[in-house]
Amino acid sequence: MNPKSTKDFPMAGWHFDNSYAQLPEVYFTRVQPGSVRLPKLVLFNSSLAENLGLPWKDMDLSEAAFLFSGNTIPEGADPMAQAYAGHQFGHFTVLGDGRAILLGEHLGPDGKRWDIQLKGSGRTSYSRRGDGRAALGPMLREYIISEAVYALGIPTTRSLAVASTGEPVLREEELPGSVLTRVAASHIRVGTFEYAAMQQSSEILRALADYTMHRHYPDLLGGANPYRSFLEAVIERQASLVAKWLLVGFIHGVMNTDNMAISGETIDYGPCAFLDVYDPATVFSSIDRNGRYAYANQPGIVHWNLARFAECLLPLLDSDEGRAIEVAKESLALFPSLFQQYRLAGMRAKLGLFTEEPGDLALVESLLHAMNRNRSDYTNTFRDLDPERVWTTDAAWHSEWVTRLRRQEKTIDDVRRLMRLNNPVVIPRNFKVEEALVAAVSAGNNDPLNRLLAALAKPFEDGAEKQGYQEPPPEGSEGYQTFCGT
Repeated sequence: MNPKSTKDFPMAGWHFDNSYAQLPEVYFTRVQPGSVRLPKLVLFNSSLAENLGLPWKDMDLSEAAFLFSGNTIPEGADPMAQAYAGHQFGHFTVLGDGRAILLGEHLGPDGKRWDIQLKGSGRTSYSRRGDGRAALGPMLREYIISEAVYALGIPTTRSLAVASTGEPVLREEELPGSVLTRVAASHIRVGTFEYAAMQQSSEILRALADYTMHRHYPDLLGGANPYRSFLEAVIERQASLVAKWLLVGFIHGVMNTDNMAISGETIDYGPCAFLDVYDPATVFSSIDRNGRYAYANQPGIVHWNLARFAECLLPLLDSDEGRAIEVAKESLALFPSLFQQYRLAGMRAKLGLFTEEPGDLALVESLLHAMNRNRSDYTNTFRDLDPERVWTTDAAWHSEWVTRLRRQEKTIDDVRRLMRLNNPVVIPRNFKVEEALVAAVSAGNNDPLNRLLAALAKPFEDGAEKQGYQEPPPEGSEGYQTFCGT
């Protein structure tokens, strides 16, 4: 095994500029990824590499495996584990990157800044009793789901590569180890601000807030109360994000405050999954025994998490604590209406509605109640709706919908076009994801995985590659569960 090196790394084009390292050192600990025995590149995202300006076509696969496993550190990187805290299922905990290492921030060809993080790269000072490693299955799963969410037009972290380590990790059983390379606008979380508030230093808190605004909300700097504007901008991004999740039937599964990115990206794909049958109480996560993070509970949980974020910002919102609390409450009160606006706008598009009418929300809710009552498939129901083909499950609703469509000056073809742009043909069906993972992990066969990724790459378009990926799960698939992989 070659030693770590910052020279002769396998892919030119990295442009690291590590601004997070300029924050107070309480926010991170410098650490090197652990070396692994027999690294091998399992998956590589060439389209993402191209977006990042990395000349992947010249890549040597064996050398790339050393990079994406953490054995080789690219020149300019400044590896560190980030510190943060978080409310996990409502309980506050001090955390940090226990199995992830931030290599640094890469500047793309357009000057945009991207975190490059290795997940499963070994122990850090925040690992507690963990081994700092990741199993191959969960890392492949994050690759699949994060790329599917990206293709659906939802802000998300992305996956650049998965490398196997040639070493086992011990969970309930011995599993093959791997490292995921994750790309994010940043890894600053609500939990990062909770960690800052723990320090009881306005200087340390202000440094993080100013840095985050400069990185993600630069237009807010210099305003009359930039911290209030910052809070409200984060509230709006999160309202938009969770609305987008619900529109495609996505369930994050573990919306703890440490899994909520200030950038507004979807982050930390653990026990996440997509609805098959529409049921607002759906839970897939094996650890969510009380349904805290169920499909329909996600907006409320995001609002709760934002309240924790607002609490952290109180010292910056106003020097008078009472006034600061009032400012926070006024800002947080914006969330429900913002979420409803984004959700209803998305639902109108899914139903081919170009105009707004007061009864639209009732029309949407009536459809969802019928889908729940009849155990309708969420994705296929929306994709199959057509003004000229009666929805036999509820003909009365269909008639009401067609009457509503006729009150707008759009043709049937206009309606169908809008609906097809907003109702996916395919989602990562849980049983298809599991089939692909079993083949890849147990048999080393990536063909089902690659076919699935090809089908998910353009989810709103019909095509031969979609065959077999539109059907709901077979009988007996009820009770499907997902797991964190830690």
